[in-house]
Amino acid sequence: MALLRRLLPGGDRGGPIACTALDVGTEFAKALVFEVDERGHGVVKGVGRQRQGLSHMQSGTVADIGAVVDNCSVALQEGEEMAGFRPSAVVIGIAGELVKGFTTTKVEERKRPDQPIVEGELQRLIEGIQREALKTAERTITWETGLPQVDVRLVHAAVTGSTIDGYPVTNPIGFKGRHLQLGIFSAFAPLVHIGALESVAAQLDLELLAIVAEPYAVARCLGGDGVVQAGGLFIDVGGGTTDVALVRGGGIESTRMFALGGRAFTKSIAERLDLPFARAEALKIDVARGLGEEHRDEIKRIVAEDVEVWTAGVELVLEEVAAGQLLPSRIFLCGGGAGLPEIEAVLRDGRFAKGLPFSRPPEVRLLEPSQVEDISDETKLLVDQQDVTPLALAYQAIELQGEEPPLDAMLHRVLRAMKV
Repeated sequence: MALLRRLLPGGDRGGPIACTALDVGTEFAKALVFEVDERGHGVVKGVGRQRQGLSHMQSGTVADIGAVVDNCSVALQEGEEMAGFRPSAVVIGIAGELVKGFTTTKVEERKRPDQPIVEGELQRLIEGIQREALKTAERTITWETGLPQVDVRLVHAAVTGSTIDGYPVTNPIGFKGRHLQLGIFSAFAPLVHIGALESVAAQLDLELLAIVAEPYAVARCLGGDGVVQAGGLFIDVGGGTTDVALVRGGGIESTRMFALGGRAFTKSIAERLDLPFARAEALKIDVARGLGEEHRDEIKRIVAEDVEVWTAGVELVLEEVAAGQLLPSRIFLCGGGAGLPEIEAVLRDGRFAKGLPFSRPPEVRLLEPSQVEDISDETKLLVDQQDVTPLALAYQAIELQGEEPPLDAMLHRVLRAMKV
């Protein structure tokens, strides 16, 4: 029976399953109330948004739990009133520059290749990979914070692929061979960030089905083997962070985030033009849409200067995730900040690709809500790139409804035993 149906109260009685996707963003808390039918298709029934205060979120992470709970409550109430029902379960996205996602691949040379692979052998390999991944995440996050020790926790994990003597298999058990290779994508975050989101869900009286790294969700939401096999770079320009996911070699290879997003552009406009933040935000959006005339030239100049800094951040991230290999020549853009024409223009500029390991200048596409797989919007309120991320989180709930592949099921059994 499907995992999501088992988890939700009353889900085993048949009929659509109700759930909420909560995107706790730096600028807005966004809630989608949706149903998932037996076919695995989701329908958004209600949408709610509430602007966050300037001190409520910092660089994509919760800074004031009480205030964020209040904002999420308003967004949830709006979505639930529109839908006409209140789901008891929620999937929440996590962002922030200390959320680290990467694929760990390990090859084990078997001493007895003529013997079939058994479950215990595979479980030991999975456990070794996860312990190695946790140590890597702890080293990275501890070094970046400058603290002697940081409690790091697994956000989620998924098998990206397995081979036996170079032959791809979906379930190695029963196969014979000498070289068993397994790749697992794991996302980690500091305990303080995960704990804050768990507190938000608890105070909203919602059952937390999953916390999902947002760049992972965005990279998964297009679905389809064509996108996965061809690969791509998914760039989500949010209010406080820019999230990057690399899909290469048939799976999600890496996710990275850095603390620069649309709010930084607005702050520059507010400071340099001596305007209130809300007024600067409104002018920025008007100019981006080609509607505003007030301070138009000055705003475009300020944004252009900030985009140069943002581009440098993207280049550093891409150099890191490339790991000496070619990057896929497709870039998918989403997030509220992606609405700035300067963002799309700089990525299309041939000078951007010259210093990075692209085989050819990348093709840049702006993601639309309609492109998210297996979910439709009955409200007609999800209309632009900023709505892709909450829809991607809803798509993760739909994936929970599907039957788990054998390797993922084994991975989750091992993780429960390890209590990570």
